[in-house]
Amino acid sequence: MNVRTRFTLLYGGLFLFSGAVLLSIVAAFGARSAVTAPRQGQTPSVDIARVLAEADRERNRSLIYGALVALFVMLLLAIVLGHAAAWRVVRPLRTITAATRRISADNLHERLAVRGPADEVKALADTIDDLLGRLEQSFVAQRRFVADVSHELRTPLATMRASLDVAEAKPESVPPALASRLRRSLDQVDGLIDGFLILARAQHGALDSRAVVSLRDLAEQALLAWDDDVPITGEALAEGNPVLLARMVANVVDNAVLHCPPGGKITIYADASDTQARLVVSSDGEMLDPAQVKQLGKPFQRIGAERTGTSTGLGLAIVAAIVSAHGGALDLQARPAGGLQVTITLPRR
Repeated sequence: MNVRTRFTLLYGGLFLFSGAVLLSIVAAFGARSAVTAPRQGQTPSVDIARVLAEADRERNRSLIYGALVALFVMLLLAIVLGHAAAWRVVRPLRTITAATRRISADNLHERLAVRGPADEVKALADTIDDLLGRLEQSFVAQRRFVADVSHELRTPLATMRASLDVAEAKPESVPPALASRLRRSLDQVDGLIDGFLILARAQHGALDSRAVVSLRDLAEQALLAWDDDVPITGEALAEGNPVLLARMVANVVDNAVLHCPPGGKITIYADASDTQARLVVSSDGEMLDPAQVKQLGKPFQRIGAERTGTSTGLGLAIVAAIVSAHGGALDLQARPAGGLQVTITLPRR
């Protein structure tokens, strides 16, 4: 039962109670007026008294019936008017609810901006606006911190690479195995920093440049870095930031190739309708827990040590952030025969 219905029942119940009290008072006074005393010195006839008493009872009955009919009609009218009044009272609350549901981490800059008298509803809306403002500042500070830290870490990493190059150039250089491990570690840290920057950019909704791109072409470009012959079927055009969309498709393809066992199969399928474009990437692999698969779109979420390798744990999290920034949907499903299926759906504008 919603608030509007409860208000309507409250209005109708209060009116019914008030009407019942009024009717009881009228009936009480009517009953008293029916008891009449004879005048002094007169002895009324028994027949006349009986006729008068019957007339009084008939009048009282007519009065009560009329009052009951009037009470019923007014009750119906009160319910109708109460329903309309309740709708008017809760309309600002419905507006606040709808606007609050539309606001997410991607559009915290929006406000309810409810207009009207300075009543309790206006105070509630202003309080929610203040809360949204504080949340927006917190999200902006968090994303700026991630971006700033990622940028600041590039300088010492570059210094470390230069020092390693100098050390390898000397006659007594560091052992090749140690140098190789150091370079792999530096590459992994570089990849982590790049992931942080792209994740912060996608979560910030930085879609400054938009263009129509082919998801099939992006998948083909991503496969160039691998020696695998993966078939791609279908075609889908989507509009968005070309750099972010390319990184999105590359992360999905890289995830499929890295975790597909030798001799396994990878399929890439693209299609489009009038309203949306879709890219589906499926790969063979081990049996996965569906509940854990749902968490792969969050940062640093991995399934099993054998699936981690040199992964930063940001690949699918970056995909989820880019898809969300473009108003799309990401669906991760554990395949019944083993492996993972990633479905990306983007709106076509």
